[in-house]
Amino acid sequence: MSTIGDVARAAGVSVATVSRALRGLDRVSPATRDRVLKAAAELNYMASPAATSLVSGRTRGIAVVTPYFDRWFFATVVSGIEKELRDKGYHVLLCDLEGHTFDTRLPITQSMFWKRADGIILLNVPPDASERALIDRLGLPVVTVGNRQPGWPSVRIDDRAAMALATRHVIGLGHRDIAYAGTVPGSITHLQTPYDRREAFTAVMREHGLACPTEWVLECDWTAVGAMEHADRLFTSGHLPTAVVAASDEMAFGVMASARRHGLDVPGDVSVIGIDDHVYSDIMGLTTVRQDVLAQGRRAGRIMLDALHGHVDPDLDEVLGITLVDRGSTAPVGSRVTKGLTTAGTRT
Repeated sequence: MSTIGDVARAAGVSVATVSRALRGLDRVSPATRDRVLKAAAELNYMASPAATSLVSGRTRGIAVVTPYFDRWFFATVVSGIEKELRDKGYHVLLCDLEGHTFDTRLPITQSMFWKRADGIILLNVPPDASERALIDRLGLPVVTVGNRQPGWPSVRIDDRAAMALATRHVIGLGHRDIAYAGTVPGSITHLQTPYDRREAFTAVMREHGLACPTEWVLECDWTAVGAMEHADRLFTSGHLPTAVVAASDEMAFGVMASARRHGLDVPGDVSVIGIDDHVYSDIMGLTTVRQDVLAQGRRAGRIMLDALHGHVDPDLDEVLGITLVDRGSTAPVGSRVTKGLTTAGTRT
C-alpha cells in the first residue's frame, strides 16, 4: 500500500505539501496541487479519513439540516449542494429533522455536528433561540437556504414576491373567487416559507378588495395527496372558486387531479397555479412561478466552500430570480356551465 511519503517522492515535494494539497488548503499552488493529485492517483494512495481529521481538525463533512428529505424541493437542494461539494473533496452529512407530523420537527442538537462536520447548511429551518446559541458556540461556518438569518450568509428566493406574482396572475385574468392551498404550521418558527406565501396571498387579495373564505383555504400538508383530499371537499361544496392558487406545485397537482375527477375542466372551469416549477410541472401542464432549486443548492455549496476559508461576508443575502411560466392551467374567467354549475359557482 502506498504511503504519503511515496506520493511526496513521486511529486517531488515534501510530505507536508502533500498533506496540504490533499486537504485542499490554500497554501499550495494550483500546479503543485495538480502534480500531487496526479501522483496520488497513480499510486492509488488514499489518506485515512480518521487520521486526516486528527491532524487537520477537519472532517471534510458538511452537515445539511433539512426539515424533510423525501420532498422534491429539499432533495433537489441537497443534490445541488452535494454536486458542488464533492468536486472539492467534501461530503454531505444529512440531518433530517422530520417529525411525526407535518407541523413538528426534531430539535437541532450538538451531536449532529460535534467532530462530524466542518460547516452547517440549514435548509429552510429557522433555528429557535437555544438552537442558534448552540450553533454559534460551535463556531462553525453556517449558510442558510430559503430564509434569512442575521449574521449568516444565505441564498433564497423572495417567497412573498413569488406568491404575489402567482396571485396577481389569476386576478389579472379576471378571477375574483379564488381559493388557496397551503397550510401554515402551528409554530411559525418551524418553517418560514408557508407563512410568507400565505401572508403574501392575503395581502395581494386585500389590495384588490378580495378575500378568500375560510372554507376555501386548504389546510393540507404540502403534498399532492393531501391537497387532493382537501380539494375533494372543496369541489363537492355548493359554492366553488374559479381559481385555486397553490403555495407549491405538488399541492397544485393534487388540486388539478381532484378537479378533474369531479368533472371540472382545468382551466375551463377552474384555473390552477403553483409555485416551484417542479420536475413534473411541464408534464402536468401546470402554470407556475419558477425558481431554480438546483441552482440554490449549488450556490449554497459554493458559499460554504468560500466560508470555510473565511472568504464570505456574513451578511451576504443572494436572492435568486423567479419567472412566471404559463403552461395552460390558467385562463381568463368566463361563463362556465359544467355539471350544473353557474358562473357564480353555485349549483343549479
